[in-house]
Amino acid sequence: QVQLVESGGGLVQTGDSLRLSCASSGRTFSARAMGWFRQAPGKEREFVAAISGSGSSTYYADSVKGRFTISRDNAKNTMYLQMNSLKPEDTAVYHCAASKPLYSISDHPTGYDYWGQGTQVTVSS
Repeated sequence: QVQLVESGGGLVQTGDSLRLSCASSGRTFSARAMGWFRQAPGKEREFVAAISGSGSSTYYADSVKGRFTISRDNAKNTMYLQMNSLKPEDTAVYHCAASKPLYSISDHPTGYDYWGQGTQVTVSS
């Protein structure tokens, strides 16, 4: 069983930065692809970014490319999302997700088996 806990959300202004963290339990963290998704009120869950188990491969949604950076520290069982140049449309609950071991990165929720409860990010204009 894998437990994921997000942190780092908050209320910021347009153009500000935030760094989200996702701490994972278990000993298979480095074998799992990880992803960030977000969900705004009244909208479907949306892919943000994903990273392979080793960290060598990353993939971003077009809406965040060039502004967000996904990374991981396998020694700390933690994944990060550095968010720069934040916009009001980035406002959402951000969830981290973990795949089954040795699965490839995915931009679809069905590619992930474990989910965190989420952290709220609010960007005011």
